[in-house]
Amino acid sequence: MKLSDFNFDLPNTLLAQRPSAGRDESRLMVLNRADQSISHHTFKDVIDFFDEGDVMVLNNTKVFPARLFGNKEKTGARIEVFLLRELNEEQRLWDVLVDPARKIRIGNKLYFGNDDSLVAEVIDNTTSRGRTLRFLFDGSYSEFRSKLKELGQTPLPKYIRRPIEEEDEQRYQTIYAKHEGAVAAPTAGLHFSKHLIKRLQIKGIDLAELTLHVGLGTFSPVEVEDLSKHKMDSEELIITQEASDIVNNALSTNRKICAVGTTVMRGLESSVSSIGTLNPYRGWTHKFIFPPYDFSIANCMITNFHTPKSTLLMMVSAFADVEFIKEAYNQAIKKKYNFYSYGDAMLII
Repeated sequence: MKLSDFNFDLPNTLLAQRPSAGRDESRLMVLNRADQSISHHTFKDVIDFFDEGDVMVLNNTKVFPARLFGNKEKTGARIEVFLLRELNEEQRLWDVLVDPARKIRIGNKLYFGNDDSLVAEVIDNTTSRGRTLRFLFDGSYSEFRSKLKELGQTPLPKYIRRPIEEEDEQRYQTIYAKHEGAVAAPTAGLHFSKHLIKRLQIKGIDLAELTLHVGLGTFSPVEVEDLSKHKMDSEELIITQEASDIVNNALSTNRKICAVGTTVMRGLESSVSSIGTLNPYRGWTHKFIFPPYDFSIANCMITNFHTPKSTLLMMVSAFADVEFIKEAYNQAIKKKYNFYSYGDAMLII
C-alpha cells in the first residue's frame, strides 16, 4: 500500500468544531464485514450489537493541559509550547513542540504566566519543530506540576478554529480517564456517557482497561509514499494482568472483543503471545498497523472518522478492508458525518 491510496477529498465543513450535545448522541455508522453492509444509528444504539460476556477494551489515559503560551526573552515574542513528553523529573526536562519554531534557538529563555513565575531554557534542538526545554523552578516537583496545570490549556487539535471553552476541559476527556499522560484524547472513548457505561454493565458486557498515553506521533503526517518506511513515535503502554485475563477469557469463549479506538487496537497488537493471547505489558510501543495486517486480539472496533493520509485511517482500512472503508467514507461525506476528534463514530463488526 502507498500513501496516495489513503487520500480523499474531505470538506473542511465536516471537521467537527464542537462535540455533540450529549456524549452518546453522536451519529454511529455500523460496518458489518460479514455481509459488507452499512447502517446508520445513534451512538447509544451501540449496546444493541453486543451480548452478555462480550468485552469492550477502553484506554483510560487522561489528557493533561499540554499547551502553554509564553514570551521569548528580550523580544517578548509570543511562543506556543506544546508539552510532549517528560524526559527527566528531577531536572525538569521536557520534549516539546514550539511555534513559531524559527524564532527559538538553544540558550533562549521563555517566560510563562503574567508574573513570569515559570521560566524555561532551550537546551536542545531535537527536530525541525521540536525542542528540549529545562524548566527553571525552585519549588517541589508537585508544585511544578501544579504550575504547569495552572498555566496549561486543554490541547485541542489545531483544526478547531475557536477559543477553548470551559466545556472543553470536560468534553475532551473520556469519563473513565484515570492516568494522566496523554497530549491528545483517545477520541473513540469520548462517545461513552456514564449512563451508557451503566447500561453496558447491566447487560453483562465486560469492560477491560489499558493505558496508552497518546502522543502527537499518532497524528503526525506520513511523509513517505512507501508506508513500510514510516516510523511511528513511541508511546507509553500499560496492560495489566487483570485486563489480560478479561480479554483472554473472552478469546477462549469466542466472544466479541471490541477495541474502543485505534490506540486500544495498537496497544492490544503490541503485546500478543506466541499462541495469540494477550500478555500483560509495561513499556513503550511504536506499532504501525497498515494493510495488509492480520489482527490477533480484537474482532470488532469503535473508531472516529479520520483525516486523509493519516495512520489512523490506515489502521482502520487494515481492519475492515480498504475498499469497504472507502465506500463507508464516501457515504459519510455524502451524509455529512462529522470527522475527527469531536466527530461521529463508526463501529466495525
